[in-house]
Amino acid sequence: MKQVDWWRRLPWSIPGCAFALMLIGLTGIQRGDDLSRAGEFFSRQVVWILIAFPAMFLATLVPYRVFRHSCYLWFGASLALLALVYFFPPKWGSRRWIPLLLMNFQPSEMAKLAYIMALARYLMYRENYRKLWGLLPPFALTLAPLLLILKEPDLGTAMLFLPALFAMLFAAGARLRHLLLVACLGVAVLPVLWLSMSAEQQSRITALFLQRDGGPAPRGDGYHLHESKQVLALGGVWGSQLTGMAVDDPLAYHLPACRTDFVLCMVGERWGVPGTLATLVLYLVLFGRGLLAAAATREPFGRLLAVGVVALLAGQTIINSGMTVGLAPITGVTLPLLSYGGSSLLFTCLALGLLINVGMRPGYEIGGDPFRFDERRA
Repeated sequence: MKQVDWWRRLPWSIPGCAFALMLIGLTGIQRGDDLSRAGEFFSRQVVWILIAFPAMFLATLVPYRVFRHSCYLWFGASLALLALVYFFPPKWGSRRWIPLLLMNFQPSEMAKLAYIMALARYLMYRENYRKLWGLLPPFALTLAPLLLILKEPDLGTAMLFLPALFAMLFAAGARLRHLLLVACLGVAVLPVLWLSMSAEQQSRITALFLQRDGGPAPRGDGYHLHESKQVLALGGVWGSQLTGMAVDDPLAYHLPACRTDFVLCMVGERWGVPGTLATLVLYLVLFGRGLLAAAATREPFGRLLAVGVVALLAGQTIINSGMTVGLAPITGVTLPLLSYGGSSLLFTCLALGLLINVGMRPGYEIGGDPFRFDERRA
């Protein structure tokens, strides 16, 4: 593709929204650094943005169809790395990272993208998932990374595989009644899942039903949620920066992980309701443009890849923002593009780069329209 064509075809709304969200995230990270009297997180995130944002454009240079031939290889490598984390000592009570020279690499971030690529490769020309038994191989493909991540333990990241799976199956042409039946079966086994959870994981869910506004912070698992809502309340409607009434007393903030899992709280405290709404609107525009890219392509792998990326990032955004205000259990899921973290930011940008890649090359293949089936034969 010529440079002029590349420049013209690139859907600039995707990198534009992504860059704006990174800048908003920097303001929240900076706020957390100011309150803790330490500025290392902000400077490190700037470095990661300088690495990850160009990587997004690099992922658009090679046609995405080239990656079809190596999807299973990347998926296998990600599973090997997920198993490798158990050979390193735990950090903060879990084994999620592989220590490198200058950073801690989190294989689950790579596994999410590799999984979407592998599942898109598997589903692209098959019709067996039109039958109920044909859903078994995609679910088996999902269980491999999901179980490894659950064992770390990382319930939040493991949860993200399921909305991506259902969205991609639906986009590929799986019957809605089969997907609903599988979902009902999943609900039926929730008591078994509950019994298999650790006491800490169970308490994070029960904390949703024991919320209280105001007053002293509860001890135990309701503490994070209570402090998250308190920090949001400190910003008021217009935020501390827009009103000039910043609360600079570090004792007013007792929110751990304010630059990672709860960075949206810092954005809300700093910029109020306008800043929070602007952040959510940018996500809506980003995901909407991604779905348009999926709808515009007739090439099966590209469409499934785009749907998977959007479903993964949208699910992550919904879970993170929901846990911030008490609508979802606190599971340690980061907010895409906003939260501090090199592995998360890099692979999110690579995923968006593939999404842009699909949008730039809608393409057509010889043969019938993909994902249309003869209902009399199905």
